[in-house]
Amino acid sequence: MKTLKEQTDAKIAAGRQANPDFMKGVDAIINKAKAFQQGDDAIKVGEKAPSFELPNPEGQLITLETLLEKGPVVVTFYRGSWCPYCNLQLRALQAKLDDIHALGAMLIAISPQVPDGSLTKNEINEMKFTVLSDQDATVATQYGVAWEVPDFLMDHMRVDRHLDLEKINNGNASILPIPATFIVANDGVVAWHYVNVDYRTRAEPDEIIEALKKLS
Repeated sequence: MKTLKEQTDAKIAAGRQANPDFMKGVDAIINKAKAFQQGDDAIKVGEKAPSFELPNPEGQLITLETLLEKGPVVVTFYRGSWCPYCNLQLRALQAKLDDIHALGAMLIAISPQVPDGSLTKNEINEMKFTVLSDQDATVATQYGVAWEVPDFLMDHMRVDRHLDLEKINNGNASILPIPATFIVANDGVVAWHYVNVDYRTRAEPDEIIEALKKLS
């Protein structure tokens, strides 16, 4: 089975071939974001993870404190089900979910999408981790991974992808999370994290598992 990086690299290569001008524009935006150190304000290892209370697809409110009573929590922020890189990431995490559970941890995925729209019903039934809705990106902001999407990407999503983020995110049309993953230990302290403003790259599931092994 291909690693997540191999899958995302293939996706990037296909994008460069199909639409080189767009991908060059993305490269420029990402390089600028890195130059301005966007994402550097993310919660660091050793810091207390901000608490949250967010709805799941059934509208039930889920708190970090309740989750931590059962063991460490892997919190991953993703942009939405419309993002192909996010879909690759979620499927890769699903494939490793038994390993995560075997280490006493659980996986929580957070996006700005409305509770009943984060994934289609079939996908929700197939995936065995909890998806939560952070519609106004408040929690993403608290974790230091909220990103005001540049106009270039907003135009692409609206014109080329026909995406209405205001509708998808119930009013939030411009703030998306930097794809990031945090491992929160039982005491509520961040034990490991991965943050990269380049939305085309994600934490490798095996790296998450290795970090959980060290935690246990």
